Amino acid sequence: MFTVLTRQPCEQAGLKALSRTPAIIALVVLILSVVVLVTITLIQFHQKEVLLPGLKYGIVLDAGSSRTTVYVYQWPAEKENNTGVVSQTFKCSVKGSGISSYGKHPQDVPKAFEDCMQKVQGQIPAHLHRSTRIYLGATAGMRLLRLQNETAANEVLASIQNYFKSQPFDFRGAQIISGQEEGIYGWITANYLMGNFLEKNLWHMWVHPNGVETTGALDLGGASTQISFAAGDKVGLNSSQIMKVSLYGYVYSLYTHSFQCYGRNEAEKRFLDSPTKTNLINPCYPRDYLTTFTGGYIFDSLCTADLRPVSYNPDDIITVGGTGDPSLFREKVASLFDFTACRDQEACSFDGVYQPKVKGTFVAFAGFYYTASAFNLSGSFSLSAFNSSSWDFCSESWSQLPLLLPRFDEVYARSYCFSAHYIYHLLVNGYRFTEETWPQIYFKKEVGNSSIAWSLGYMLSLTNQIPAESPLIRLPMDPPAFVGTLAFFTAVALLCLTFLVYLCASSGKQRRSQHAFDHTVDSE
Repeated sequence: MFTVLTRQPCEQAGLKALSRTPAIIALVVLILSVVVLVTITLIQFHQKEVLLPGLKYGIVLDAGSSRTTVYVYQWPAEKENNTGVVSQTFKCSVKGSGISSYGKHPQDVPKAFEDCMQKVQGQIPAHLHRSTRIYLGATAGMRLLRLQNETAANEVLASIQNYFKSQPFDFRGAQIISGQEEGIYGWITANYLMGNFLEKNLWHMWVHPNGVETTGALDLGGASTQISFAAGDKVGLNSSQIMKVSLYGYVYSLYTHSFQCYGRNEAEKRFLDSPTKTNLINPCYPRDYLTTFTGGYIFDSLCTADLRPVSYNPDDIITVGGTGDPSLFREKVASLFDFTACRDQEACSFDGVYQPKVKGTFVAFAGFYYTASAFNLSGSFSLSAFNSSSWDFCSESWSQLPLLLPRFDEVYARSYCFSAHYIYHLLVNGYRFTEETWPQIYFKKEVGNSSIAWSLGYMLSLTNQIPAESPLIRLPMDPPAFVGTLAFFTAVALLCLTFLVYLCASSGKQRRSQHAFDHTVDSE
């Protein structure tokens, strides 16, 4: 009798249990690895603070020397500290001249604001009026008035304060900002709108861009002009024009300077100066153009005070006729600058003012943009294109200008030629842009639908929407550590998965062998 030896049931159960143990361990490790991967990814991708959805608003009044502009900004409340989310939703130009012109009648300032403020109320939901902050910042016009008559300047600001107390918004004050602040805020606005401060990395987190350069800012107003750009760490810090600006935890060495009385309007008054004549010939004004000014228009400004005649009557009428001679007025406009004060110093602009060499790209806005736009130029273009376009425009007679300008305004139209040659000397002989570096200047009015103006940077600073000492979002772990952790647990998960596949394949092979063995035995 033939006896077949087979495995006992208890022995088979023990072996099966032992074969399952590695599979169970591998499966547990796999599940834990996946859980860890999902957890650290969720932590990395989500902010610590969750804000309620909705919209927030901010209002800034840019009280310039020639006009006041009201800006309304909007941003999602749940993304209050993200970069690039603040956008301009409304803009209104206040009728009349700048608030500094109300020095003798400060009580009349509120009347000028009324029309724009009524429109602003309609732009913001009524239930958000009380929580919407409103700021007024005054620039060079009020800086000059304060130097000339501090009492008058304070009365103008007091009148504004009283007016806004009756408005439904959260008024945070009217103040005169310095020229340096104006330059810095303009630089912040330009780079904020262009996304140069932060970018989303591979993990969709806001970080400082790697290798991205900031853009310099060139602002031309009515009473002052500003230049601001990141000068790098190699420049000396002994100059008052070099500022350390901390944004999102990153420190910039920023050169900024504001030239008072070098705004377009004040520079033109100095150009018109003629202490002894009541009939003037202005080669910058278009051919056949004729206009009159009072002596007070030219000489009541602090910028022309030292040119004021001894026997001065502010009511005297001065007649000015234009000849439209480009070759003559380019030479005469140069006399407004003191280029000899730098004495061949490389780090100097004009009037003996320190300035490191310009570097990188620049955005030229406000008066720079509007002047170039009159010649059908915008964005980046060559210096020769600017010269030829302005030369052709300035050779036209006054009667031809309405045909060349889409929006004709006498005050601006008569001065475009002066502005063009003034800008040429300021940028080329002053800031020292060359034929090669001029195309790095971008003449722009806005980015997207938001105007490039110091007002946005001002609001971002006052509302603390650009943190100084810390990044916008601190990652729970540094990107290299995150990548290493992710790679480790991914490798563990893959190894476990491979081991499970191996065990399954081995188990299947073992079952097939056992089945074949049993079949053979049964056959015998």
